[in-house]
Amino acid sequence: MEFKGICLITKDVTRLAAFYARILGVPGEGDETHMALALDGGELAIFSTQGMEGMAPGSMRGAGSGNFTLGFQVADVEAEYQRLQALGVEFVLHPTTHPWGNRSFWVRDPEGNILSFYQVLDP
Repeated sequence: MEFKGICLITKDVTRLAAFYARILGVPGEGDETHMALALDGGELAIFSTQGMEGMAPGSMRGAGSGNFTLGFQVADVEAEYQRLQALGVEFVLHPTTHPWGNRSFWVRDPEGNILSFYQVLDP
């Protein structure tokens, strides 16, 4: 088995895809029902709640929003932090070194999900 990506469900595909395209620096391909952003190691898909319900009626009953943390390993966490500061994103955690050897910061997407940008520090 090989993990290839994740799909975020939203009422506003265009808005959420634009956020991720800006933050991740990759274009989204698709329409207002489904967008895909190709990343190293997998795909970030964004699909509409209406599209989900059209495919599987009742599938969105009880579904939450803002319940995910997505991790992105970067080469230089400080440079990435400065780049995202310039974009005016909402920070949840500023650069922090963790006991397990990573340095990370977190931002929040428009749906409330957290994006963790982290760097593995040299031992």
